[in-house]
Amino acid sequence: MPQVTDVPVITLNNGVAIPQLGFGTWQIPEEDTQGIVEHAIATGYRHIDTAAAYQNEAQVGAALQASGVPRDELFVTTKLWNANHGRDKTLKAFDVSMEKLGLDVLDLYLIHWPLPDQDDYVETWKALEELLESGRTRAIGVSNFQRPHLERLFAESDVVPAVNQIELHPLLTQVDLKAFHAEKDIHTEAWSPLAQGGDLLKDDTIAGIAERVGKSPAQTILRWQLQEGNIIFPKSVTASRVEENFDVFDFELTPEDLAQITGLNQDERQGPDPDTFHVT
Repeated sequence: MPQVTDVPVITLNNGVAIPQLGFGTWQIPEEDTQGIVEHAIATGYRHIDTAAAYQNEAQVGAALQASGVPRDELFVTTKLWNANHGRDKTLKAFDVSMEKLGLDVLDLYLIHWPLPDQDDYVETWKALEELLESGRTRAIGVSNFQRPHLERLFAESDVVPAVNQIELHPLLTQVDLKAFHAEKDIHTEAWSPLAQGGDLLKDDTIAGIAERVGKSPAQTILRWQLQEGNIIFPKSVTASRVEENFDVFDFELTPEDLAQITGLNQDERQGPDPDTFHVT
């Protein structure tokens, strides 16, 4: 099993360091969250990604406390849900999340969705800027923002997002948006790094590369993500898979491997379209 120190660390645009591989908690049932997050931390994960919408922040917080790992060795992200856009709601929602997590300072706070039809993500972003200025969060970013949403933030606010967390996997490689992120010094985080439904894990191209390198299809895809420079946080409720997803630092894919996997791109989303998603 790799050591914690094997996990690459990326420096965000404000100097904050984030482990490139983390553990995601989306769709982990509330009753399972504390135990599986504790296992992830014991395995070596030091970056935990949650959100108000996941309804498991309290259980994540309990796992952080129970882990015995010093706070300064853990990186914690949570996200503002859609119902709480706007300055005052954002600040209140942040307080609620922090109480559930049991934290005084958050590492990264994200706007979960832009909700362009509501036309209030700039006001919401300025509330995150206030939280950053106050020191209550070490970095701020966005999730599911498209280029026009980001460009508006640049024009109407002061802080460039540290990250944009977007759907990204071999079937949706987001090449253009990633290039824009790089131009603006925004790091790309990939949610659903293995795609959804498991079909990608059965792909012949992935299977062939996995067999050659002696790893599972999931490990092969995660290695592709890492070598592409993406920050990722695969999730599982199965202890053995939590460990497997962490065991991706003892091999490398060739440039040809990377190109073959990238070539699977279909530009097809498996999750919602950020331009139209407006669930609150």
